[in-house]
Amino acid sequence: MKLKVAYWVVTGLVSLSASVSAFLYLSEAPAMVLAFEHLGYPAYFRTMLGIAKLLGVVALWAPLPRTLREWAYAGFAIDFVAAVVSHTAMGDPAAQSAAPLLMFVLLIASHQLWHRVSSGASAESVPQVRPAGA
Repeated sequence: MKLKVAYWVVTGLVSLSASVSAFLYLSEAPAMVLAFEHLGYPAYFRTMLGIAKLLGVVALWAPLPRTLREWAYAGFAIDFVAAVVSHTAMGDPAAQSAAPLLMFVLLIASHQLWHRVSSGASAESVPQVRPAGA
C-alpha cells in the first residue's frame, strides 16, 4: 500500500510540473517565450513540446498499454535531461538546471515505483502454486 501511495504522489508531482509547463508553453507566456529564445529554440518547438508534455501526462495516467507508458517516461526523461544540458550549455546559473534535474530524479522514482506496483499487483491477483512436496 505504501508503494502505491508513493507512486501516486511522485507521479502526481511529475505530472503537475509537466502540465503547468505545457500550459505556459501553449499560452505563450512572455517568460516562456523569452526563455526559449534565450536557449536558441524556435517558437514552434515550444508549441510542439507543450503538446507532447500534455500527451505524456495523459499516457502516465490513462489505462493505456505498457509500451505507451514506457514511451512517455522516455520522452519525459529526454525532455528533462535536454533542459539541464540546454541551460548548462548557455551558461545559465546552476539554479536554472535544478528544477529539470529534480523532475528527472522524480521521474526515475515514478518509473521504478510503477514497475514495483504493477508487478506487485499482478503477483497479488495470481494465486501462487506450490510444487508437490514443498
